[in-house]
Amino acid sequence: MSLSVGEWLVSYGTQAFEIIGTLAFALSGLIEAARKKLDLVGMAIVTALAAFGGGTLRDILLDRRPFFWVENEGWIWVVLAMCALALVFMRTRHIELTEKTMQWPDALGLGIFAAGGTQIAIGAGVSPIIAVVMGVITPVFGGVLRDVVVNEIPRAFNDHQPYAVIAFAGGWLVVLLNALSWTPFWSVAVGALVITVLRLLAVILGWRLPTWRV
Repeated sequence: MSLSVGEWLVSYGTQAFEIIGTLAFALSGLIEAARKKLDLVGMAIVTALAAFGGGTLRDILLDRRPFFWVENEGWIWVVLAMCALALVFMRTRHIELTEKTMQWPDALGLGIFAAGGTQIAIGAGVSPIIAVVMGVITPVFGGVLRDVVVNEIPRAFNDHQPYAVIAFAGGWLVVLLNALSWTPFWSVAVGALVITVLRLLAVILGWRLPTWRV
């Protein structure tokens, strides 16, 4: 029996978002590892932490088993293949990687993981505020692990640009859309789009959060 477009989106659309978000964060970790000139093992670890770290912590807190990357072990091979290809491609092409290069896939991963993490938590039956917190943890924790491992103060904490704040606001948008009886696919799609656009605007326009003045 063939599925209608609406049924297909409900069945597979959310999974597609998870794939795109995981690849985006994996790419951000890969770029950061390449900037630090790590070897293949180091690149694989940093890439995996960026891609899986936040989602794993979310699943632990929500008591979801098995973890998404354990259930879909192909992700391990994807990470290893990305690292191997990156080593060959970047050496032959002599590509110069900058910090701003990493921010583009990071913004996409932020949007998809924050919206998707919130939706997963809503599906687990938690309260709206907990769902939003899970939506913030999903992208932010992976980025924090990525930066800590490469000996950087996490950008989510020290670049003074809105990051977790945008994820927090986007999470509430997902909660609102669910309250309005939107399907999970469209709730995640709209939430991810809004979060990604806001993060890119923050990077491009140099938006800054207030800081403590001593």
